[in-house]
Amino acid sequence: MARALELVGERWTLLIVRDALHGAARFDGFLSSLGVARNVLTDRLNGLVEHGIFERVPYQQRPPRHEYRLTVMGRDLVEVVIPLMEWGDRYLAGDAGPPRIAEHVDCGGHVVSRLLCERCAHPVSSEEVMTRPTGGN
Repeated sequence: MARALELVGERWTLLIVRDALHGAARFDGFLSSLGVARNVLTDRLNGLVEHGIFERVPYQQRPPRHEYRLTVMGRDLVEVVIPLMEWGDRYLAGDAGPPRIAEHVDCGGHVVSRLLCERCAHPVSSEEVMTRPTGGN
């Protein structure tokens, strides 16, 4: 968990990933959506490219311009973003309700995260989860 947080645990980084999952791809789009300083956005995008979460893809030659597209590694972060979004919606949304919902592209159904036992395939509540060391670093 610590290694993952080193990479995506900083606030702006996770918000950039969230916006990319919503369809943002260009620097100016991230900049206007997030209201982050240009130098901070540049630094975060460069780090995400360096670590394989985004790839820079040219879309214009003169002047050179790039889009930032999520890689497979980056798109897999939806499995982190959805539960975090659900948690925020449950405890922080207020009377107005959640600002966004996650929907299945094919049928429009609400997408939710679930804890599931890999061995027996039963849903697991948070009270039924424990962690243990594995010997890995």
